[in-house]
Amino acid sequence: MTAPRFLLVHPVDAPPAAVWEVLTDIAGTPQVLTGVEEVEILTGGPYAEGTRWRETRSMLGMTGTMELEVVEAEPLQRTVIRSAVGEIGYRTVFTLRELVGGDTELRLESVAELPVRRGPRALVDGASARFRLAASKPTMTQDLADIAAAAARRAR
Repeated sequence: MTAPRFLLVHPVDAPPAAVWEVLTDIAGTPQVLTGVEEVEILTGGPYAEGTRWRETRSMLGMTGTMELEVVEAEPLQRTVIRSAVGEIGYRTVFTLRELVGGDTELRLESVAELPVRRGPRALVDGASARFRLAASKPTMTQDLADIAAAAARRAR
């Protein structure tokens, strides 16, 4: 079975450095992303592989807290953040591409990582992951718009 996923692309009127600054400012996330209410940083130091935090956000009329971890970080180019709901993992990949004129194309790909199972449980996991991804897509679309607006403000 192919892993459930979706891809979003958003233009940003700012250079990759400004976008990267917004993406990696975990402490500032509640001031940037409209759905995020609170962040608790669990590790010290700069944004890098291994950085972990808890994020409390509102989505679909509910509030929930999730732990996130940076599993890859290529400054100014790409970062991968992993989270989990039960046994289903989710990888969110942000990719920055500089456009002609210095602006940025910001891509977000969200992929569900399903546990290896067979039979009915595999079908239930797949359906659950597809539902969660579909439910999160509007929120992630808003996140990209919020990131783009914050990066454009910082670039001025």
